[in-house]
Amino acid sequence: MFSGIIEDMATVVAVTQDKGNKHFTLRCPFTDELKIDQSVAHNGVCLTVVSIDTPCYVVTAMDETLRRSNLDLLQPGDKVNVERSMQMNGRLDGHIVQGHTDTTATCTDIADADGSYIYTFTYEADPRQAQRGYFTVDKGSVTVNGVSLTVCEPTDHSFKVCIIPYTYEHTNFHTIKVGTKVNLEFDILGKYIARLHDLTR
Repeated sequence: MFSGIIEDMATVVAVTQDKGNKHFTLRCPFTDELKIDQSVAHNGVCLTVVSIDTPCYVVTAMDETLRRSNLDLLQPGDKVNVERSMQMNGRLDGHIVQGHTDTTATCTDIADADGSYIYTFTYEADPRQAQRGYFTVDKGSVTVNGVSLTVCEPTDHSFKVCIIPYTYEHTNFHTIKVGTKVNLEFDILGKYIARLHDLTR
């Protein structure tokens, strides 16, 4: 479980194809604190550390994960948002994030907001998925590339988020351009409420 508060950015060092899997070698400032079998969110996708050779470590993504996320697009040199699993004795500064990417979205607009930025993301509208809680609500939470954010102006297939300078500089939001594909995780609370409503109809 994660909070959507990005700890740092990791740099992709190498990508290796192994049948339906891809092994990603990454370098980040806290590699020496990692352990084998530890869960780390990469652009919001929970992956298991399978080997460590400081300053680098390796995680593996299977075909299902690659198809539902933007990890398949990663190349050496790319920056990835990383967050270790949440410590239960700390404050929950973001929201409850599982690290299970629901779908991807495309950045369709970036507007200057007098020092901050307003990003618009569009995703495929699917009424069946919406009935299961895969949607956004105004002032609700959404995870974009692992970053916990507040939704503005949602529609059935898009939403906006406001990015302050700190978030822009300390996550890979500064690399996102119009046309960039990002990972989305919708709020787990909405999914449970939608499921409960379905069961009690």
